[in-house]
Amino acid sequence: MTLLERLGVSIPIVQAPMAGVSTPALAAAVSNAGGLGSIAVGATDATGALSMIEATRAGTDRAFNVNLFVHATPRADKAREQAWLDALRPLFEGYGAEPPLALRTIYKSFADDDEMLAMLIEAAPPVVSFHFGVPSADRIAALREAGCLLLASATSPAEARAIERAGIDIVVAQGWEAGGHRGVFDPAAPDDRLGTMALTRLLVRQSALPVIAAGGLMDGAGIAAALTLGAVAAQLGTAFIACPESSADQAFRAALASPSAEHTVITWAISGRPARCLANRFTRWGSEVRVPVPDYPIAYDAGKALHAAAKAAGESGFAAQLAGQGAPLSRTMEAAELVELLWREARGVESY
Repeated sequence: MTLLERLGVSIPIVQAPMAGVSTPALAAAVSNAGGLGSIAVGATDATGALSMIEATRAGTDRAFNVNLFVHATPRADKAREQAWLDALRPLFEGYGAEPPLALRTIYKSFADDDEMLAMLIEAAPPVVSFHFGVPSADRIAALREAGCLLLASATSPAEARAIERAGIDIVVAQGWEAGGHRGVFDPAAPDDRLGTMALTRLLVRQSALPVIAAGGLMDGAGIAAALTLGAVAAQLGTAFIACPESSADQAFRAALASPSAEHTVITWAISGRPARCLANRFTRWGSEVRVPVPDYPIAYDAGKALHAAAKAAGESGFAAQLAGQGAPLSRTMEAAELVELLWREARGVESY
């Protein structure tokens, strides 16, 4: 019996924790259907995270995953941040707006957030997962003592080894195809850009930890392939964006259903870290700008402000529409129905 099965997860499908898109309703629906639903609390504070945990618990009595960001503490650099705002100014002015006077660190890393740790110990969610790295040994020990199963994302065998040494229970193999922020521990280091299938097989062969495959998986064929390679489960994110339980806005849903879904790119411009999203006006601008981007998530403060200004004028081309390379395979249906369909496809009961 796998660790997930011990939690009552009967279908080896994990709904990816997508900050800004996944909701307690989505997580609860996936968990109720037999998978593992996830909420993303890395972009909020302890109070907001507790509210999300309580809302998820109100919707399901099954296990669910609470995801945290463990990025390096951002370094404020007023000159670099001002240069970034100056570069963005013409875009703001094109929508009759002014850029922020200064940029802020809009949320903390879990590595620096004692209030979040205290809340999690008290709330004791069944599963806690980490992105961008792993927290300190004392934080891991405290969450283990609270009874939490621990997951962490790796984009390379070296990161997986660090996750294993840290005492994490399961590693999530995040391939280059994945939507959202790339989980590299050090974004300034060389990236081998390993694909989901290659990375999954490497970690199955080289790591003692169970492996969850993630990145570009959208249907039962992808799930079956991941399980054949030795993964204990498949994690899907973009596949759930079109579900009515997600908080994706109408513009994002329309883009997923259009030829725009055929084009995803990795950009640093939106947040200050590499992230895969649908190509749009912001990603095109980001590919041309030559001004160094501020640290994550300081740069995100500017990106969110620009999106808000453009959206107020009816323009959605500056949104962070985070999505993976499998986006054209998106299907619109309720989350529980999607989980059931995916599992029928993976078992060959239904064609895809």
